[in-house]
Amino acid sequence: MKKRRVLLVMGLLVAVLLTGSAVTLAAGHEQPDEEQMQAMMAAMVQDMLLEDRSPYDFAETVERFEAAVADAGWSVVGVQDMQAILAGHGHDVLPLSVFSLCSSKYSAELLQYDDERIVSPFMPCRVSIYEKSNGYTYVARMNSLMVAQPFGGVIADVMTVAAEETEEIIANTLQ
Repeated sequence: MKKRRVLLVMGLLVAVLLTGSAVTLAAGHEQPDEEQMQAMMAAMVQDMLLEDRSPYDFAETVERFEAAVADAGWSVVGVQDMQAILAGHGHDVLPLSVFSLCSSKYSAELLQYDDERIVSPFMPCRVSIYEKSNGYTYVARMNSLMVAQPFGGVIADVMTVAAEETEEIIANTLQ
């Protein structure tokens, strides 16, 4: 069952690439070169990630985010302060924290089934808050709604609801 799902997701990615190639060929164009293929892959990857600019500075965005997570009944189960971690290795980067979020209700719903455990690498949900060189703070995360759909069944159902709640947490953070 899990092997079928992995193959389904891989098949969908290949189908997207082949569809793009077929459209290009049907339009009388040559097969995409390596640079065009990389651009197509970059566009696909870009759709897999979401980013919103915060109206607040880094510290206030983090504070508001943590409050919104608690208000939603979720938990922050870990925070990686990448700025501090990298500083410990002699690197100087702008503030960036990766938050690991968990809703025990959704995690338990997925992890109770053997075949659904394959999505555990996507768990817990991760949200990054970071500052860019333009001085603005951003909130980024995986586009879980898009990633969930090819799995179908319980995985898609649970990931969809979790993604919707995560988006609500982020919206509350940024308002």
